[in-house]
Amino acid sequence: LFYSYYSMYGHVEKLAREIKRGADTVEGVEVKLFQVAETLPDEVLAKMYAPPKPADIPLITPNQLVEADGLIFGMPTRFGMMPTQLKTLFDATGRLWQTGALVGKPVGMFTSTSGQGSGHETTALTAVTQFAHHGMIIVPVGYTFGEGMYVLDEIKGGSAYGAGTFTGRDGSRQPSDLELGHAFHQGKYLAGIFKKFKLGGSVA
Repeated sequence: LFYSYYSMYGHVEKLAREIKRGADTVEGVEVKLFQVAETLPDEVLAKMYAPPKPADIPLITPNQLVEADGLIFGMPTRFGMMPTQLKTLFDATGRLWQTGALVGKPVGMFTSTSGQGSGHETTALTAVTQFAHHGMIIVPVGYTFGEGMYVLDEIKGGSAYGAGTFTGRDGSRQPSDLELGHAFHQGKYLAGIFKKFKLGGSVA
């Protein structure tokens, strides 16, 4: 399983690591974590006070997407949509689309946004268009997180599409224990689903 993400300030990275931790609990599943390449120049990132990218997580290439039995993509919101960095990755998959290399491959997603109403679901929906054109099978987490989906006495990101976190306008808010719990659950849940797809053989 390949879990790929783009993270400017580290919030999505934290969710990604927790999702991997959950997936690692599923027997017989090998999980690899990748980051999506940055498209902004260093001087712009410096002005935005973005921290350095982690050195222990390799960059994903379009052709590597074919190697995975299942994929999950993490992304922050950019004006209610998936960010340019992840869109750039998919813009480079034209050959994979032509050959149907990703058809029938299960895929999930998780997100971050600055505040409530700022894009957890719209960001997921804009990602759906990429997956649909490739003929991938979208696997949402639904409401399988149980009561954690209905908590009202604290702020919680995410949706039925996948785990999520709120960052605050200045990026100072970090994922809460509840949000990290949702991420752990999604990793475990999707890894189990992806394993069933693998054991059942290709649907293409």
